Amino acid sequence: MTADALSSIETALAEAGDADDGLRETVRVLAAQPEVVWAGIAFVESAGLVLGPASGAPDEKRRTVVPVSYNEEVVGELRVDGRADPVLLAAVAERISAHVLLGWDTAGEAWEP
Repeated sequence: MTADALSSIETALAEAGDADDGLRETVRVLAAQPEVVWAGIAFVESAGLVLGPASGAPDEKRRTVVPVSYNEEVVGELRVDGRADPVLLAAVAERISAHVLLGWDTAGEAWEP
């Protein structure tokens, strides 16, 4: 994954009509990277992690998982199959955190992104 991909993700998140659009574009950009075959985002729900938007063909043997946290609370996971720079994946996880929060089970708690 390249710094250009991170820039594309930042643009997509800023221009997205809603959180779902931004997250769908995020996984699309990630899965389009050289040596990445699949990307997905899972949300923390009361029953456990639930896969949300995903793109590509999964290969769990080559999976990297990065937690997505909002205000120090894990709200999801960024999952990437293939080869991706863990530092850049951590940067993506940070940038998508408020968007992932929308898919997280907040148990009725109000929040401000």
